[in-house]
Amino acid sequence: MAASVTLSDVAREAGVSLATASRAINGSANRTVRADLRDRVLAAATRLRYTPDANAQAMARGRTTSLGLVVHDIADPYFSSIAAGVARAADRAGLQVTLASTQHDPSRESGLVDLLKRQRARAIVIAGGRLDDEATNDELRAALADYRSVGGSVALIGQPILGVDSIVVDNAQGAGDLAKALHGRGYRRFAILAGPADHLTACERRDAFRGALAELGSPVPDDAVITSAFTHEGGEDAMRALLRGGELPELVFAVNDVMALGALAAGREAGVRVPEDVALAGFDDISTLRDVVPALTTVRIPLVDIGIAATELALADASDEPRLTHVPTQVVLRDSTPGI
Repeated sequence: MAASVTLSDVAREAGVSLATASRAINGSANRTVRADLRDRVLAAATRLRYTPDANAQAMARGRTTSLGLVVHDIADPYFSSIAAGVARAADRAGLQVTLASTQHDPSRESGLVDLLKRQRARAIVIAGGRLDDEATNDELRAALADYRSVGGSVALIGQPILGVDSIVVDNAQGAGDLAKALHGRGYRRFAILAGPADHLTACERRDAFRGALAELGSPVPDDAVITSAFTHEGGEDAMRALLRGGELPELVFAVNDVMALGALAAGREAGVRVPEDVALAGFDDISTLRDVVPALTTVRIPLVDIGIAATELALADASDEPRLTHVPTQVVLRDSTPGI
């Protein structure tokens, strides 16, 4: 069996040094090769049917062909849809996705960024709303700055508070539009399953929903705003707390769809029917809603498209200032809010 062709063979065929051949084929983090020399090396490699070694390319470039994705919970359909978009865009760019989950613990994000840096990930996408916690945010800023200092690039999906390129969902506009649409259907007494008090996405949606209703003359009382975890279980807990409070509102707004599904389950458990006894709305338009009865009113976010856009932003040429891509939302009225 003939011996496999080595990079030294290609260098000899092209009449260049081994280092020049390596830079021409594998790339380099800090050195370039003249166009005529690169063409000679690539032509020699083609003639000899040389196949580059992926590990050698990674070492030469100082980074691998992987893209890191950090999410809060991959089992949440919100994040799995974003991950599908990231994977699609990464595949187009010839990259593989390394997935990491914080398991709803934002303090783990900085450590995961450090891990991806050690693994020489080419870029990192971070998906998930920020907390109102400056110590945790500062740790993540420092980890991202360290990663970027060695040539890595980053895109964030969420509030643009970390000084990096970000995909920004218009949560306030969507929640305000939803409130107006529901008020237009005749609803006047509302409750909000508001998520955690320090979760910035939850707060944006809660405050915009309340603000729009206040302007319409239907303010939401403080005791009808219930905090809980930003999860299915959180929605269940918040709905049970609401049901223990006595008279039901006309409509319950959960600040994300996963919480709304938890609320639906808790209501069913208590014998409360949706929409006959109480109407229900969510936010995000996650993919699993297609199987929910009654069909849930929500605010649509193009989750797969966001994952694609974030990946493309992370892989774009560097910019002097953080770039922000704003994503519009769309109210989708369904059977869970038929109107009064």
